[in-house]
Amino acid sequence: MSAAALSAPFPWFGGKRKVAAEVWQRFGAVENYVEPFFGTGAVLFGRPQPFSGNETVNDIDGFVANVWRSMKLAPDATAEWADNPVNENDLHARHVWLLARREELRARLESDPDWHDPKIAGWWLWGTACWIGSGFCSGRGPWGVVDGKLVHLGDNGRGVNRKLVHLGDNGRGVNRQLVHLGSNGQGVNRLLPWFAALSERMAAVRVASGDWSRVCGPSVTYKHGLTGVFLDPPYGDEADRASDLYRQDDLAVAKAVREWAIENGQRRDMRIALCGYEGEHEMPASWAVHAWNAGEGFGAQASDRSGNGRRERIWFSPACLAARQGRLFA
Repeated sequence: MSAAALSAPFPWFGGKRKVAAEVWQRFGAVENYVEPFFGTGAVLFGRPQPFSGNETVNDIDGFVANVWRSMKLAPDATAEWADNPVNENDLHARHVWLLARREELRARLESDPDWHDPKIAGWWLWGTACWIGSGFCSGRGPWGVVDGKLVHLGDNGRGVNRKLVHLGDNGRGVNRQLVHLGSNGQGVNRLLPWFAALSERMAAVRVASGDWSRVCGPSVTYKHGLTGVFLDPPYGDEADRASDLYRQDDLAVAKAVREWAIENGQRRDMRIALCGYEGEHEMPASWAVHAWNAGEGFGAQASDRSGNGRRERIWFSPACLAARQGRLFA
């Protein structure tokens, strides 16, 4: 699988695959790259080859960070745990099992930069592929385990939601490449080349898990040379979007990210891109803005109904390169 064709094995609201080429046109040949809200990593995977220098990514969602560390360090084992037939009972049981390990997972990821758990990663990937819509492993739901049984805890219970599994190609919101790929035993064999390619691409990438600001200090950014920082926080309350699109969601973090971007935007040794909706961020006049249409993708139907897909904007700091007409990276 070529580097240009690489994509994450799980769906994500607000992915930036369609606009990755524009970002790299504006960043150019930076010596250092930082992405504090990694998600599916579409911009990193869209980076033109070859390149040199450091790359650091971060995600506050421990399940996401663990997937990328496991994909990087143990792709075969992650593929083994991810390959399972669709089964509703397994989905609910594994959902509860994963939630029970959520807090310990984040603590381990934060304390050891090499720690990972392929079983948690594989089951989370499988469950996300079987799940319809958002909310998998959010911890928002009335079902929980009592005396070894999955029971309804009432409206105030904090556990899991029970949903039917994804049973057909017409279901919305999941990546159908991941679940069991047939009765001929080719499931893992089909996943291994994909996961191996992702592992190779991620080999030198530092994967952090925690608050976004931890990877935005001088020691991670401009002290490594000319740095590109791609900021794609959960869109804020000014964006008029649903408040539960991500397991770790926050309608206020975008404001803090904007303030950091403006404060550092005049640096000549950092090229900063800030994502948001039209009207969400009031940026200095020296910043360039790129309008784009999200089009197809996870949750595209909802975006089309609200018109948000056509409101996508990326603001580029003054140190970024100018937009170029015609074909990019010809």
